[in-house]
Amino acid sequence: MTSPLIDSKADLIEVLSRGNKPKQQWRIGTEHEKFTFFKKDNSPVPYEGENGIEALLKGIMALEDWDPLLDEGKIIGLKCPDTGGAISLEPGGQFELSGAPLKNVHQTCAETAAHLKMLSEIAEPMGIGFLGVGVAPTWSLDEIPLMPKSRYGIMKPYMEKVGTLGTSMMMQSCTVQVNLDFSSESDMVKKLRVSLALQPIATALFANSPFLNGKPNGYLSYRSHIWQHTDNARTGMLPFVFEEGMGFEQYVDYALDVPMYFVMRDKKYINVAGESFRDFMNGDLPQLKGEKPTIQDWEDHISTIFPEVRLKQFLEMRGADGAPWAEICALPALWAGIFYDQNALDAAWDLVKGWSEEERQNLRNDVPKLALETKFRNGTVADIARQMLDISTAGLKARNCLNGESMDETHHLAPLEYTLKTGKTLAERMLELYHGKWNGDISKVFIDAAY
Repeated sequence: MTSPLIDSKADLIEVLSRGNKPKQQWRIGTEHEKFTFFKKDNSPVPYEGENGIEALLKGIMALEDWDPLLDEGKIIGLKCPDTGGAISLEPGGQFELSGAPLKNVHQTCAETAAHLKMLSEIAEPMGIGFLGVGVAPTWSLDEIPLMPKSRYGIMKPYMEKVGTLGTSMMMQSCTVQVNLDFSSESDMVKKLRVSLALQPIATALFANSPFLNGKPNGYLSYRSHIWQHTDNARTGMLPFVFEEGMGFEQYVDYALDVPMYFVMRDKKYINVAGESFRDFMNGDLPQLKGEKPTIQDWEDHISTIFPEVRLKQFLEMRGADGAPWAEICALPALWAGIFYDQNALDAAWDLVKGWSEEERQNLRNDVPKLALETKFRNGTVADIARQMLDISTAGLKARNCLNGESMDETHHLAPLEYTLKTGKTLAERMLELYHGKWNGDISKVFIDAAY
């Protein structure tokens, strides 16, 4: 089916406003990435070969009734025809589950468990393991094979022009993300403001990337540091969101000024890296002279914007490092508790509404290195994290979504409660192991942080 042509900016706004949903239709979509490695020598898994990524994807197809996603004849992902869930490949072979839109955190956690169990059954005979950290702890960029997705062949050279760590972002990082809904433009604006302000706090709670090139890197969330040096035109804290009059149109204006990466035509990628979508709307895109964009072109474009919180037809929380299984469940619990209960959302807004742009940016700058110990006003990020977790807990209790054992969703926050109780992030606990029990042997991370 051909995507309709864009007639005006109103069409671009309408794409985003289609995300408005009544509360009973709100869902939770959780995405998590993990590194694939060979257990025999902890090396990254290439795409090709008897025990490569392609073989892993084919193994899943043989076990599950999932449809292949192809790029120039190569399998680069899978999609579940029943649930809408998908498996995709990040540039360096990071294996991502894009979970189905589900009603509660219990379901998303069960989905994660089933996915990891299924992967283990297939990967174990292949000698493949999966690592739950935010940055590859030992592999140099030269060691990591690039997956055969055409868009990555466009993105990689462009990344090298516009930032110092964009290629590291593509090849060496992993994240956990959650997608959540909004009911109206005003609801979207409030949730976007709250989540942008609190995103550095989530980064601190989930900090889990203290190693690079086989040794400590001086950061607790090096993944978050990488994003600060990727591409300033498409990343960051979006200060305009906090200005008077913010709405869908203002986000569209921002997105129109983010340089493009590619345009799809006849299932092939056309490299338009650095070009303007505004020029495209005027028929002045040099690579497609006289051609106007479609709605699908716009949807593709807004998927290449990477701020700390991304607006599509939902809001995507982008602040957390790749993590162990329990923390994968904790992230959707944290944000659903805040977003999906009005009293909790109001309390979160009361917490952050007095923060200045400079304060929000300072949190973003300092948290990658200091995490919970980052100074803020008369206290630390740990103090804000405590309030954030209390607000989320109250929101989840009010939701009162029970599992088969009559437990509500708050029990998924247990890993974060432990982090605050001990005052130590996952990164700090791994550093203690590195300097203690591991005796400086970084290879132990492939045991202790594996699924």
